[in-house]
Amino acid sequence: MPVQLPIELLRSLEGVKGFDTEAFINIHESGEQVTSIRVNPYKASNVKSETSNANSLHVSRLTFHEKIPWTENGYYLASRPSFTFDPLFHAGCYYVQEASSMFLEQALKQTADLSQPLRVLDLCAAPGGKSTHLLSLISKESLLVTNEVIRSRANILNDNIVKWGCSNVIVTNDDPRDFQRVKNYFDVMVVDAPCSGSGLFRRDAEAIEEWSEQNVALCSQRQQRILADVLPGLKKGGVLIYSTCSYSEQENELIGKWLEDELKIKNEKLKIDLKWNIVQSEGGYRFWPDKVRGEGFFIACFRKTSGNDEETYLRKIKPEKFSVKEMEILNKNVNTEGLAFLRHEEIIYTVPENLLADINFLSSKLRVVNCGTRIGEIIKDKLIPDHALALSSIISDKSSRIELDHEQSIQYLKKKELRLETDKKGWTLVTHQDHPLGWINILPNRINNYYPKELRILKD
Repeated sequence: MPVQLPIELLRSLEGVKGFDTEAFINIHESGEQVTSIRVNPYKASNVKSETSNANSLHVSRLTFHEKIPWTENGYYLASRPSFTFDPLFHAGCYYVQEASSMFLEQALKQTADLSQPLRVLDLCAAPGGKSTHLLSLISKESLLVTNEVIRSRANILNDNIVKWGCSNVIVTNDDPRDFQRVKNYFDVMVVDAPCSGSGLFRRDAEAIEEWSEQNVALCSQRQQRILADVLPGLKKGGVLIYSTCSYSEQENELIGKWLEDELKIKNEKLKIDLKWNIVQSEGGYRFWPDKVRGEGFFIACFRKTSGNDEETYLRKIKPEKFSVKEMEILNKNVNTEGLAFLRHEEIIYTVPENLLADINFLSSKLRVVNCGTRIGEIIKDKLIPDHALALSSIISDKSSRIELDHEQSIQYLKKKELRLETDKKGWTLVTHQDHPLGWINILPNRINNYYPKELRILKD
C-alpha cells in the first residue's frame, strides 16, 4: 500500500540540502524495505562463513547480501527472515538494526580515542541498538552507562545488553537531569533523541499518523531540555554525538545551532566517503532514503569547550571478600581474570576490577537496573547460574554443555520440555552452533528448562 506523506512535511523540506521531492516521494511509494543486521564481534566465530562471493555471507539461516560501508560488522540482508526462529538471534550473535544509524561508528571513531579507557553514556538507549554497537567499539577497560527513562523500556534494554555478553556496562533508569549528579564525568555522550519519527515513515505507518508540525515543535523543545539537562555530566573536551530519525530542520540543524549559541559547544566535522551518498548539511549529516540504502537519519558531533576541568573524584574500593569455597565455585564457572565480584541481595555480579570504583560511584548517584554480568546465587555450595552468565563472554570453557540442533533449540527457546539422551547431570549449558542459549538442570527423571519465561518464543 503506497505511503501517503504529509503535505506539510514535504513543504517544510523544500530547500533543505539533499531533498529531492520527486525521488523522496518515489522511494516511499515503492514499498521497498531494507533489512540489515550488525554482527556481535565477541561472538563472531562460527557466525559468519564466507561463500564463493566475497560480498555474500551466511549467519545461521541468514544470507548477507552486501556489507554496509560505514561500519565494520554491518550487513544488508537479501531478504527479511523470521528472526524469532533463528537461535543465534536469541544467543546475541547479531542485532537487527537500521543501516543508517550504524553511522554512529564513524562519529565515535573520528571524535574519540578508542585505544584509551573511556566513560560513555548512551542517554536514550532503548531498545539497545546503539548501546550494543558502542560495546563493540570501546575497549574492555572502558565503561558504558546505558540509560532509559521509561522503566518498562529499561527492562527491554537490559535484555538486549545481556544478550551482547559484555561486563563493562551499567544499565540505568534515570531522567537526563539526574546526570548532573555526576558532573564532568563522561568522555562521550550519545543522545539519540526522541523525535517526530519522519525518518521511519517507510517502515512504520503509525509514525505517519502521529506526525504533525506541532509535534515537531514539541519534540524540538524536548530535545533542547534533554541536552541542557544532561550536558553538565560531560567533561570539558568531551564529545556529544546527537542524532534523530527525523527530517525536520527544527529537530536537527537548528538544534545544532542552539547548542553552539546557547551551550557554547563546538561542532565537529567528519570525513565522509563521497560514494556513501551521505549529505553534509549545516553542522550535521543527513541520510535520505532515496540516496542511501537505509532510513531517514541525522547525526552531528560536538565538543564541549566550556565547563570545569576537575576530574570526578573516585574513592578506591577494595573488592568484596568471598570465601575460598565460593571462589572455587566461581572459578569453575567464570573466567575470573581481571574481574571483581559483588553481592547484592544474595545475587553475585561481576564487573571488570578496574571499573569497581566507577561502579560504586555511579551506584550511589543513579538508579541502577543492572551492572556488569549477573552470575547467580550460591546455595549449599552450588552455583544456581543466571541466564546472563550463559550469554556472557566470561563463561568458563569448563562449564558442562550440550549442543542442540535447530528444532531442539526452538523447543528450548519456547521453554518447552526437552528430551535429550545424555549422561550429564545438574546445571548444563545448552548451545546451538557452539553459541550458548541458556541453562537446563538435568535431574534423574526429567530435565528442567530454565530459559527465562519473559523471553520465551510465543509464536508457533
